[in-house]
Order: sequence, then C-alpha cells, then structure tokens
Amino acid sequence: MSLRFIGIDPNTGDHESPTVWVDESKQEIVVQGWKAGPELTAECAAFQVPGHAVGLPEHEAVVRIPARMAPMIREACDAVERAAARVH
Repeated sequence: MSLRFIGIDPNTGDHESPTVWVDESKQEIVVQGWKAGPELTAECAAFQVPGHAVGLPEHEAVVRIPARMAPMIREACDAVERAAARVH
C-alpha cells in the first residue's frame, strides 16, 4: 500500500486525530474519523438508495469527520483522480 498523507484535523488534540490519506496505487481515499454512534449508524443503515441493499455490511463502517476538513477531502479527491488518470 502506498499511502500519501493529505491532512489531519487542524483542531486535533492528543486524543483525536481525524486524518485523510490517498492510496494512489488503489485509487482510493482513506479516512480516519470518529466512530459514528448507534443512532447515526442505524440511520445510515436504514437509508434507501436505488440499487443498494438496505443495511450496513459487516466489512463497512460509518465514520464522522469535521466539516473543517472539507479542503483536505477536496485535495484527496483531486489526488485520487490524478492517480486514476495516470493509469488510464
């Protein structure tokens, strides 16, 4: 795996560290965030999206990151798109 660090929550303290990386080899955005509580997880699992089963698969999780990290998510999106363009 070739992770490229994008950024960490600028308000992070000693015990919290929402972080964004890009795995350029797999063309994926990797996010570390706070675990969603049971209510939010249940709400996400119950959400109906066309072509998608209701529920949350065992191998997936709902995480939360602060809105102040939006610039990092944009940067990660740009980076993963550039990596995909190099492959195609």
